[in-house]
Amino acid sequence: MLSRVASSLYWLSRYVERSDGILRMLKINYASSQDTIQEFTWDPVIRISSGGNEEEMAAIKNDSRSVVEYLLFNRDNPNSIINIITLARENARSVQEHIATDLWQCLNEYYHTVKDPKLLWYVQKDDPITALDILIKQVMLYYGTADSTMERGEIRSFMSIGKYLERSIQSIDILDIKFISISSNPDLLTDTSYWKHLLLSLGGYELYLKTYRGGFEADNIMELVILNKDFPRSAIYSVNNILRYFERLKSDKNLDHYNSLSFNIGRLNSSITYTTVYSMEAEGLHNYLIKLKNELYGIGNLLDKYYFANY
Repeated sequence: MLSRVASSLYWLSRYVERSDGILRMLKINYASSQDTIQEFTWDPVIRISSGGNEEEMAAIKNDSRSVVEYLLFNRDNPNSIINIITLARENARSVQEHIATDLWQCLNEYYHTVKDPKLLWYVQKDDPITALDILIKQVMLYYGTADSTMERGEIRSFMSIGKYLERSIQSIDILDIKFISISSNPDLLTDTSYWKHLLLSLGGYELYLKTYRGGFEADNIMELVILNKDFPRSAIYSVNNILRYFERLKSDKNLDHYNSLSFNIGRLNSSITYTTVYSMEAEGLHNYLIKLKNELYGIGNLLDKYYFANY
C-alpha cells in the first residue's frame, strides 16, 4: 500500500473518532449547563476541544449556545466539527477507490449534514441537543457502515489504529481535565452529578453502574477509564486494539520498522496492563496520564516516520 493511502485512511478514521468524542462531550455538558444547580463552567470542554482564539473563547464561555456554535461551526477553530469533517472527507476523497462506496456516501452525508443551515438554527434558536443528536447519529451510521462493508485487510488495520489511538488520547484527556478540576475544588469528589457527567461523556455510565455497586468513587472511575478491558473507551481496550491491528501489518518488507514500532506499542500495553489504581495514585494521576499520552503521541510519530513517510 502507498504511504499516502495509508496516511489518509489513518487520518480519516482519527478525524471521525475525534468528532464523535467532541459531540458526545458537548451533548452531556450542554445538558449539564441547563440542569445544574451549581455554577457551571465550559472550561474543561474548551481546554480539550478548542484550538481557536483564546480571547474569543473567553468572551463566550459563559454562553452555552455560543460555545456549542463555536465548537460545531466556527471555521477559525481547527477542532470545530465542520473543520474536522471537512478534513475527514478530503482524506476519504483521496482514497475513494480503497473504501466501500457506501462508506464514502455515508461520510459525504455527514459532511453535508454539518453544513445544513437547519443545524445552526437548532443551536441558535431552538434546542442544541437536537443538532448534536443528528450529528451523533451520523457518526453511528458511519461506524456501522464501516463495520459491515470494509474488507478485513491493511485498509481496515490502518483505519482501526487511527480510531483507537484517537480514542485513547481523548479518554485520557477527559479523565485528566476532570481530576485537575478536583484538585482546585475538593468538594467535587462527593458531587454525584460531576462523576455522572464524566462517565456520560465517555459512554461509560451504564457500565459503571453495573460494575461498581458502591456509588461514585474516584478510584473506581480511574479503574474503569484506564484499566477495564470490557469498556470500549478505556485506555487498555484501545491500546489492546492498536496492538491487535498493528500485528496484522507485519511483513518481511518492513520488518525493522515493524519491530521498532511493535516494541513501543507492546511496552505501552504492558505498562497499562500491570498498572493498578494504587500505583497511579502513588505516581500522581496527572503525571501518569501525561506519560501515557506522550507514549501514544510517540506511537503516532513513529507511524508517520515508518509508514506514512511524513518525516
